[in-house]
Amino acid sequence: MRSSKSILAVIIVLFTLSSCATVHKDTIEPIDSSPAISPTIQQKETSIKTGLKRKVAIARFTNETRYGQSFFLNESDDRIGKQAVDILSSKLMETEKFILLERADLDKIQKELNMGNATPLKNMADYLIVGSVTEFGRKDQSEVGIFSRTKKQTAHAKVHIRLIDVYTGQIIYSEEGEGEAFSEAGTVFGVGQKAGYDSSLNDKALESAITNLSSNIIENLLEKEWRAYILGYEEGLFIISGGKSQNISTGDSFDVIEEGKMINNPQTNMMITLPGKMVGEISVIQSVGDSIENEVSLCKIESGNFEKYINMKDYSKLYIREPKSGDK
Repeated sequence: MRSSKSILAVIIVLFTLSSCATVHKDTIEPIDSSPAISPTIQQKETSIKTGLKRKVAIARFTNETRYGQSFFLNESDDRIGKQAVDILSSKLMETEKFILLERADLDKIQKELNMGNATPLKNMADYLIVGSVTEFGRKDQSEVGIFSRTKKQTAHAKVHIRLIDVYTGQIIYSEEGEGEAFSEAGTVFGVGQKAGYDSSLNDKALESAITNLSSNIIENLLEKEWRAYILGYEEGLFIISGGKSQNISTGDSFDVIEEGKMINNPQTNMMITLPGKMVGEISVIQSVGDSIENEVSLCKIESGNFEKYINMKDYSKLYIREPKSGDK
């Protein structure tokens, strides 16, 4: 009789356990706060001291979904879009490889300049990043057992970006990134954690989506050719744009390239620039200036014939780039 009761008790316990929903401790999926480093970037880390910095600006980042929209918000109060700008700006700044120019709140900067009768900003970026949040939402899932209950909250985000060459207006790169974050809580026999609405999941999902594509953005920016320009010629030295802020140092050598001829491509009806030719080589002897706007570098001629350009005082067809093998 006792053995029968013991067997019955074991069966009841097993049935009770099998009827309970699986319960996990309340957790939030961890998200890597820094972009994954691609092999291309790792290779550049070893081959270039710190890299010449490209000037980049995030032109806009908007929320194109219905999530976060309200009749009580005007068009400029795009909270999710502004949040995306701040996250991507942080990712780019962490690399220390770019000069990041403000665009989202440029009107506030101009207002401060106007108060002091200062000159308006005229610093142009080399590349513009344009982006939008195309998917953003949440879902709740519950699992109910006889004696237990679990609740899982999931937030999902998808973002799209375009990289634009300012000098040509062409879209040179496009990418999308997705991210997800979740939390889960549950109770057994009424004992355990009860999950309320977790608003932080929205932020974590958006950050995860931008993190997933930020490495590719950085890699593509580093692949683009760095350029500077000749501003003048004084006392046997060329004055070129750029200085300490762009990691230009005394002793650095650069190639001087004459831009190729521009021709019209009848197939696309667009103007294209033919490959340029190398004119000579210059090296930096000094950098002056204390901000991005007024920094210049003084360079001496190492090789090449620049007499034609010096006599004409016209350097508009020339640009400076990092040395490349096979041009000499």
